[in-house]
Formats: sequence, structure tokens, C-alpha cells
Amino acid sequence: MPSYKLTYFDVRGLAEPSRLLFHLAGVPFEDNRIVFGDGTWEKMKDSTPFGQMPVLNVDGFEIPQSMAIARFLAKKFGFAGKTPEEQAWVDAIVDQFKDFFGQFRQLIIAQRAGKSADEIEKIISEVVNPARETYFKALNKILEKNKSGFLVGDGITFADLVIAENLLSLKNFGFFDAAKEPKLAALKEKVFNQPSLKEYLASRKESQI
Repeated sequence: MPSYKLTYFDVRGLAEPSRLLFHLAGVPFEDNRIVFGDGTWEKMKDSTPFGQMPVLNVDGFEIPQSMAIARFLAKKFGFAGKTPEEQAWVDAIVDQFKDFFGQFRQLIIAQRAGKSADEIEKIISEVVNPARETYFKALNKILEKNKSGFLVGDGITFADLVIAENLLSLKNFGFFDAAKEPKLAALKEKVFNQPSLKEYLASRKESQI
């Protein structure tokens, strides 16, 4: 069996779908977590492929970019879709998430930069809320069509993991209300109730994102 080492900050973030894939598949890996501000990341940054994390090391071979890592693991472990058509839809949904996150990230950057309340509110009203409406509408349309409760096909894929984790983050930021989005809430619960994930989810360190 290959030796896996996943390096990322000590938060859920963009590495969490990959962590979930390891637990879902029951495959051991080294969960190498870097603490913010202790100098470790600054020392290792230039040695990473793109100067960013997460990075997956597979027997000495490095793979960068969060969704490339998740897609690689999903294909290895059988959670990328059962047919080429399903795989294409899984990729499309993940790309939809990336489009939304690119817009939502404007809020995170503004908050961390200490922008004024007025500036934050403008980003929320002009960027985040319209993007969220489009994003949720697309996901609900998919779930309405696919009666399994998953986003693609009749089984869990890494698209479900990506979206469930994002919904948790949006809840933590106050942008997801389960009562108003029952289909999305049901998807989130369906993912987090997978038997192979329960032990990890019960003990993992929580973070806002």
C-alpha cells in the first residue's frame, strides 16, 4: 500500500474533503497539520510545488492543489463517479463550488484585513448573497433531479464531501440555514452520517472554515 502524507494547516479548510476520503475509504495516512504562526509554513513554503497548501505526498511524489488531491484520492478509492458521465458531473459540481468559493473568499479576505463594517456589508450584499443564491439554486436543482439524496448517481462521491464541508463552513459564517434549505441540509447530514466517518467527525478539531 502506498504511503500517504497530507500537509495542511490545522483547520478543516480545503484539505478536509481529502481527509474525509481517507477515512471514508479506511486508508491510513499521515495527517500533517501546520500551526498558524509558528514559523513552520514560512520555512517550507518555497519547497512546495506552488508555494501553497495542501500538498499530498504519495511515496515521495508530491501533488498540489486541493481539488486535484481530492480528485486523485477519489479515483484511487472509488468515489469519483461510477461512469465517465458521472465523473464529469462530479467534476462540474466541484467546479461550481470553486466558482462560488472564489466569490465568498472576498468576504474572508476583507474580514481578515480588518475592513470596516460598511465595506463588509457591501461585499455581503453585492457579492456573497447573490453568489450564494445562484449556488444553492444549482445544487437544489441537482438534488431535486437525483432521488438518491446524493449529488451524483446512487452513492457518495467527493463532490458530496466538498459540498457538505462547504455547507458547514457557511453555517459557521451565518450563511446557511438548514430550515430554509431542507434538501441541502439532508445532503449534509447524509454525508456526515456515513458510518466510516462518524468516529473521525466526533473527534476532529472544529474550525470556522
